[in-house]
Amino acid sequence: MAISGGFWVATRVNVMAKTYDFPFDPDYESVGTATSHLTGKQINRFCHIHQSIDDLLNKQKMTRLYAQEVGGCIQRCMGIDALNSLSIATYDADQKHGTSYNNNFIEFMKRVQDEDLSLVCAQTDAKGNRIWRPGQQKDPDLYLRVIEKRADGIIVRGAKAHNSASVYVDEIVVLPTRNMLADESDWAVAFSIPADWDGVILVNAPFYPPQRKKLKAPHADIGFSHSLTIFDDVFVPWERVFLCGETEQAGKAALYFALFHRHSYTGCKAALSEVITGCTALAAEYNGIDKASHVRHTLAEMIQVVDLIYAAGIASAINATRSDSGTYVPDTNYVNAGRMLAGEAIYREYENLAAIAGGLACTLPSETDFADDNVGPFLDKYIMRNPNISAEEQHRAFRLFQDMMVSTWGGHKLVDALHGGGSPIIEKVAIYRDHNIEHSKNLAKKLAGISVNTSTKGIFREKRSWYCPYCIPS
Repeated sequence: MAISGGFWVATRVNVMAKTYDFPFDPDYESVGTATSHLTGKQINRFCHIHQSIDDLLNKQKMTRLYAQEVGGCIQRCMGIDALNSLSIATYDADQKHGTSYNNNFIEFMKRVQDEDLSLVCAQTDAKGNRIWRPGQQKDPDLYLRVIEKRADGIIVRGAKAHNSASVYVDEIVVLPTRNMLADESDWAVAFSIPADWDGVILVNAPFYPPQRKKLKAPHADIGFSHSLTIFDDVFVPWERVFLCGETEQAGKAALYFALFHRHSYTGCKAALSEVITGCTALAAEYNGIDKASHVRHTLAEMIQVVDLIYAAGIASAINATRSDSGTYVPDTNYVNAGRMLAGEAIYREYENLAAIAGGLACTLPSETDFADDNVGPFLDKYIMRNPNISAEEQHRAFRLFQDMMVSTWGGHKLVDALHGGGSPIIEKVAIYRDHNIEHSKNLAKKLAGISVNTSTKGIFREKRSWYCPYCIPS
């Protein structure tokens, strides 16, 4: 059941369709496809489990290239990141508890790969009072939970928030949102069901640029949506269940999804930042101020952010570790450093674009006025800035700037880019706790001539074991 918050489903589907077209494009095939480690067949990389450092690098490159083409989120990263998380968590659960979750997962993966299914990850719970754990909430349904176990499956109740693209994907993959304590097994559940499954209610909110009537442009044909996904006593067959009560693996599934998804962000957010940088440079050129030193300094800073975000993803892939399941996991510190930079930079990037584009992006007359026989010629005359640029091209550019900053799509993108994959404060917690700060202090002690108890050889921090930075037991 889907309750739509608006029209224009086509704009959102257009973006998803690109993920099926690009792998057959010679320009993208080398990064857009992979060889399945399960079947040996060539598959869409969005359905692949990372088997090497190269897989992580190609996923990041693919994400950036695709996101450049659509001007933002490519919408299938949540699926591949959830799959890679489950490949580790289900294997670990089977090894420790003698369950068959990994077998369920592998059979599910074969179907995903054979049919090139689109997936969304439903992880974030409603959560209620944020300071309380699942079992402390006045309403236990504020974290999705198992309310009944049957011979043929389980019954779940609750809701998942911020589910991108859920109204036009094939499957909704549900993961725990945090670690669980030993007495919170009811909330330690993972599974996948079709998006139109009985009892699933999708309350959808769409976002897209204003409709163009005359100045057709690729950016005006894209859109996005998020839903609150309600599970109204939903039945899930056992063969679709990937965790059910395994609290330790619930925390791992939450952690690994966050890591993989933040690694994806080093591709898509680098692309978005580059698009905003390009818009800022275009605004400077069209306003005739592109040679001004302060403008060039601003653009240099923006380019630096683009490169550092992407470089963090590369570093995290090169320093990846192989899990027991065979899945390669990006380095947590580099991933979180890149994601934190991306989230914190977005408002400065929009500020730069707004400052250099000027107020016209906010007060630009309607497209209908530009097409009016009487008013249109005046608007063409007075929109002129750089005499070497036609009125139509200047109109097109400022219409794009308006879409990006002064529309529901632009406003949505500001908050989405800050919080998607985890807000910057979460990355800061992870960076501090995953870094061996004692090692860094010992480096300072050694240089100061203060005795230390441990070795400070080498320039890199020591690795820590897996850890969920925002899932600390109270």
